[in-house]
Amino acid sequence: MWFDPKCPWAWNTSRWLLEVERVRDVEVRFRVMSLWLLNDGREGLEEWYERWLADTLGPVRVAIAAEQKYGTPVLRDLYTALGNRIHHDKTPIGRELYLSALDEIGLDAGLADAAEADDFDEALRASHHAGLDPVGENLGTPSIHVPGPDGKVNAFFGPVVTPVPRGEDAGRLWDGVLLVTAAPGFFELKRGRTESPRVG
Repeated sequence: MWFDPKCPWAWNTSRWLLEVERVRDVEVRFRVMSLWLLNDGREGLEEWYERWLADTLGPVRVAIAAEQKYGTPVLRDLYTALGNRIHHDKTPIGRELYLSALDEIGLDAGLADAAEADDFDEALRASHHAGLDPVGENLGTPSIHVPGPDGKVNAFFGPVVTPVPRGEDAGRLWDGVLLVTAAPGFFELKRGRTESPRVG
């Protein structure tokens, strides 16, 4: 799953996937994308969304710097540490957030410096495009890749869920998502959102 740490919808999907691991033979791997990169240069964004995007680059830079130093598996715990602070504790995005999350899982505090530097932006762009290019135009996070029935990558956006499905409910949703996304020529199933994300 490709995530941006600030996105509450991606956070819910990630917590759902961790539930899926408990009830299905699934191993979730997390990768980094950037809503800032996705929207860079786009015109006509709503004013509130432009403001919301303003501080999204720092967390993804810290995450990609950690991945470069420690390897992709570190993203699972780092995403959880960042996400708990952002979505549950409502910690403001900034240096204290990064230092606290890095300390919780025993990572080098110096990685917090990456938030204000472009040293890892090439790696960030590569990760971002690896996740989103197979999904399609104008789609973001959550983006998920799974092996399809033919062994090829089956990449899709979503699901967007609230609240987080738990237990066997999580497993049944997973079964359904795999079923519809594996169908040749299946592109979209959508309904209007009637509530804001209740983060899990």
